[in-house]
Amino acid sequence: MIQRFLLVGLSLVLGLLLAGCGADEPRRLGFLGAMSGHYADLGLTGRNGALLAVEQRNAAGGIRGRPVELLIRDDAQHPETAVKAVQELRAARVELLIGPLTSEMASAILPVAEQAGLIMISPIAAATSLAGRDDALFRLGSTGRDYARISADFYYHSLGLRRIAVIYDMRNRTFADDMQREFHTAFSALGGVITLTLPFTSTADVHFTDLARTLLDSQPDALLFITNALDTVRLCQQARKQAPNLPLMATVWAATEQLVELGGRDVEGLYLAQLFNREDTTPRYQAFHDAYRQRFQQEPGFVSLAAYDAANIALEALSRRTAVQSLKETLLQGSFTGAQQTITFDPFGDASRQSLMTMIRNGRFVIIP
Repeated sequence: MIQRFLLVGLSLVLGLLLAGCGADEPRRLGFLGAMSGHYADLGLTGRNGALLAVEQRNAAGGIRGRPVELLIRDDAQHPETAVKAVQELRAARVELLIGPLTSEMASAILPVAEQAGLIMISPIAAATSLAGRDDALFRLGSTGRDYARISADFYYHSLGLRRIAVIYDMRNRTFADDMQREFHTAFSALGGVITLTLPFTSTADVHFTDLARTLLDSQPDALLFITNALDTVRLCQQARKQAPNLPLMATVWAATEQLVELGGRDVEGLYLAQLFNREDTTPRYQAFHDAYRQRFQQEPGFVSLAAYDAANIALEALSRRTAVQSLKETLLQGSFTGAQQTITFDPFGDASRQSLMTMIRNGRFVIIP
């Protein structure tokens, strides 16, 4: 009898200990982005934004008293690496994934995430093909179609451009091919002409002088670069040498702080559409801006802001979720407060956010009214 009492008592103690361990165990989020190679400026700044959100949440008490842990993986902008990273993160019991950052990687890992039941919030994936789908991917950015339409309208009506040559990088084919097709459709509908569409694959042995010359041979009024920040700088340098006064344009993909830092005078006057208002003076944005600068000793960029918003949405969803709700249901209900805009998802997990036309002037992104 005494032995039985002791066994029952021991079982109760062990149960309490295990319950206590579960209560103290951190809630886990994953972050996935390219933090090496040509796309590192996206991944590193995105990681910083997500990390800041998690650190602030932990300082405020975590989620229902439990700390939050951010598990970070580098996808190297390589599909197989990205898939392996998702599998590792799921095995580590992450509840939600922040990322990936490019449309190409989102397309690569979506089937794996769907199979694993892992919800993803991509801060900036923008390919039109990723929108309007009932799947595991939530997106914070506008689509390639949205960016193409606002850009085409501005270039045709405000700048008076009629002939544009386009170059795009196949390393992020899902976004770049979508963007060039949507821009072609939008600009042609206005009466404009695409003089040349030039695909290339960004590698160490690419000759940007030759690429710029090929674009200019089509006799355009302007050039549009659908490339990352570093390659946009290289193309601007060569275009400025060969046609100093020709208008140059890029896309949201290039709109990182690295573009301005590395481009210097060669990117002055460059036009692009994006979501990030660096001139925002609202207390909410300024609080983010100051906290980011203090933590990382650098200015936040559009990816760091978007990843910060994505992480905060993930944290808030985990906090709001009830026992009878899925994470997907929680995300689709209500709205979330971002650093610059209130964010609401449509039934397909796509957020509607305002796009802005900007240009680089005196080393800064300036909004064009």
